[in-house]
Amino acid sequence: MKGAKGKGTAKRDALKPVDDKITVLVTNVNHYSFRKVGKRKAPAKAVGKSKAKGGKAAKDPNKPKRPPSAFFVFLEEFRQTFKKENPTIKAVSAVGKAGGEKWKSLTAAEKAPYEAKAAKRKSEYEKQMNAYNKKQESDVEDDESDKSKSEVDEESAQVSALFRS
Repeated sequence: MKGAKGKGTAKRDALKPVDDKITVLVTNVNHYSFRKVGKRKAPAKAVGKSKAKGGKAAKDPNKPKRPPSAFFVFLEEFRQTFKKENPTIKAVSAVGKAGGEKWKSLTAAEKAPYEAKAAKRKSEYEKQMNAYNKKQESDVEDDESDKSKSEVDEESAQVSALFRS
């Protein structure tokens, strides 16, 4: 029996370069797969824009930082003792692993002072956030009141023109 002379069977699964960057995989006459060749590059980022189409908003440097959890309060003290006991170990990961193992081995009574410190820091943070939020609200109100009468009149004229049409 001779080789089949059907459509596309002779060059089945052959790679054909179309461009210098795209290769076509021919599997059947009517089915093509495209594959990019070479390194993939990340899309260029827009520099200097804040909150553009789905991006992140710029961080406010005056906003209070979140308080540490009980584990991180514990880790602050543990880091100091660990460095005194093991001065040759410089890796941050080693300190973190040892701190995590120690934290897991502590009983609830041993964790209590760290949880109390964390709760105290959390209450201080909530007070700072309330003050920060009040300041933010007053700043927004001040910005709105800073508009001159002519600016307000122009905005209302534009809005009414939109409703008329």
